[in-house]
Amino acid sequence: MEQQQYVCAKCGCRQYVSDQFQATGGNLAKLFDVQNKKFITISCSQCGYTELYRAQTGTGMNVLDFLIGG
Repeated sequence: MEQQQYVCAKCGCRQYVSDQFQATGGNLAKLFDVQNKKFITISCSQCGYTELYRAQTGTGMNVLDFLIGG
């Protein structure tokens, strides 16, 4: 798969900032405060437009998150 250069869909800027966050999903995950959903964000450096992409989470990290309390 070919890697493409980032271009903001709103303003055309080519500079960006990448980050990630985790969130809870599902009733049991909420009950036990397990953050089993992981997302990667790509934000335009000029206008702030942000795209959100779902990432894979490992079972081991979910178990560790549960054991240490989130």
